[in-house]
Amino acid sequence: MIGKLQGIVDYTGDGFVILMAGPVGYKVFTPEYLTPKSTVSLWIETVVREDSIRLFGFSSLQSQNLFVQLTGVSGVGPRLALAIMSTIKPDTLMSAIATGDAKTIATAPGVGKKVAEKIIVELKNKIAGTTFCIDSGTASGTLPDLLAALESLGYRRLDIVDMAQKLVAANPDADVSKLVPMALKQISGNK
Repeated sequence: MIGKLQGIVDYTGDGFVILMAGPVGYKVFTPEYLTPKSTVSLWIETVVREDSIRLFGFSSLQSQNLFVQLTGVSGVGPRLALAIMSTIKPDTLMSAIATGDAKTIATAPGVGKKVAEKIIVELKNKIAGTTFCIDSGTASGTLPDLLAALESLGYRRLDIVDMAQKLVAANPDADVSKLVPMALKQISGNK
């Protein structure tokens, strides 16, 4: 099995790259944006099926492990796991699983409410010891309440979830009534 590849990105396609490792070009499916002619090092997860062998590449071991955990959920294959990881940043995804935030997970293409809830149920206990930026403050009820408040004001969840997580982590004792104005100030400052 291939564990890691290092080489030059020769071609980028829709969800994959051709990675030249010496004289051999490997087709590697990846959720990450890689620029042509750049030198990269990818951790590889090899998926063997009856009719194919596919390589999935990740820039970190944590991302590779997250991919393996996602594909371990019944009903989530490699393509759907890749779609989820292409849409949602690993830290955001891990936090959504830890806090039971099915709405964030369901923003990925091909993921409905039932699949998002299944991911949460099957992975919530498995990710408890994983080293991602999940702060205890984001696991409280404050983050979901803040997200709901901002969504009711018309903001898209994917646009605000990272900022909201950081805000809750930085202000663990603040309630939603204090966090909403701080979030709106950050949002207006980013435009």
